[in-house]
Amino acid sequence: MNATPVGALLLCRAEPSAVRPPAHLLREQQLLAPAGDEWSVLVPEGKPWQDGGEPVDRVLAGWATAVAVGVTWPVLALWWDGDRAGFTLASGFRRPVGYIWLADGTPVGEDEAMRTFAARLGLDPVLDMQALEPLTRPDPASDARARLLGLIAVLAGAGLELPGGLAPGEPADRLRSVAHELGAETVEWSGWRDAVRAELDAVEEGPLGPWLRGPKARALGAAQLAAGVPLAVWGLRRRSGGWVVAGAVLVAHGVLGLVYDRVRERTR
Repeated sequence: MNATPVGALLLCRAEPSAVRPPAHLLREQQLLAPAGDEWSVLVPEGKPWQDGGEPVDRVLAGWATAVAVGVTWPVLALWWDGDRAGFTLASGFRRPVGYIWLADGTPVGEDEAMRTFAARLGLDPVLDMQALEPLTRPDPASDARARLLGLIAVLAGAGLELPGGLAPGEPADRLRSVAHELGAETVEWSGWRDAVRAELDAVEEGPLGPWLRGPKARALGAAQLAAGVPLAVWGLRRRSGGWVVAGAVLVAHGVLGLVYDRVRERTR
């Protein structure tokens, strides 16, 4: 992968209709398409890892965390550049888990991370882990791109089916072009008012609906604020745009949880 350009994909274990509202909160234009049974893929329209000078893995980790914070399904970020490739899996408030391979395919992650990855995605603890374990062992015949393709092959058993042309190792421009050709939906930032309205609609219809009001809602909102403020501050100190977004989303969810009735009335 020495000559492989930078690229990234966000895989969400949910239908596009469920992915659309939280994707708005990224404030980065994305292309959204179905990717198999209860899977969706987000293809970045831009290249913030170039514009802001932040590594692609850090940008994608922040995005995955931001999308996963307020939903009940996991988000898997795949990324690659000329030196490395890897993934970050975000799921709710739990600490993200990731794995990295060098360009020649040398694994530099921890075996426990791969086991945690399989457990959080609900993969078979025996058969799927047997398929994942070779990805954590040295293999001179497999470079970093082959490792990510092997990961996707395992996820195919869980319903993932990436559209043709959307594959690890492809340059960002190629991914964007293919997504447009496939008729992917454009998800773009349209302001906080529309984003909040879309987010509240999605939450009300989902399993978190009962948590919108009362003591549970206030407790959840306070917890989100308590986690989001220091995370945003940490991101600012590290000049990490992705983690700033994740912290901001947590804060936004917390505030909305504490003042839901008023916000809901104003967004109608």
